[in-house]
Amino acid sequence: MGWINPYGLAVMAVIMVPNIVIALRCRDGFKNYWQNRWVERLEQIGRFACFALMIVVLPGTGFGSDEAFAAYLIADGGLTLAYCLIWMVCFRKNSVFRALALSILPSAVFLVSGALMRSVPLIIAAVIFAPCHIAISYQNAVLAEKEE
Repeated sequence: MGWINPYGLAVMAVIMVPNIVIALRCRDGFKNYWQNRWVERLEQIGRFACFALMIVVLPGTGFGSDEAFAAYLIADGGLTLAYCLIWMVCFRKNSVFRALALSILPSAVFLVSGALMRSVPLIIAAVIFAPCHIAISYQNAVLAEKEE
């Protein structure tokens, strides 16, 4: 596979499309109701590490078998499709469901990818990212609902 994982790159590109659309539509960003600097910092560290480790293949990592590769394609494809469908269905509706779904699904992509690619660094990055991203998304959704 070389140094670049084209499948991971494709997954990252697809996951980023709805986020780019939102960024273009909401140029001022979104209101961050839950201020927790440490969790936000850890989330960003985990996020960028996951992005990089989904795309760059480190020595000693990779698929142990054709079955692991097939499972990777199926799992990442299914999780990415679910992510995009939830974005489309819940685009205009802020809710706790949307917040949790759109934070759990990419977290699952990173964890599953790390496991199937036998990438301990990706698993570690996902373990840092997932709880932080889910907590931030959940807290913001709950606090936004209270404000409305």
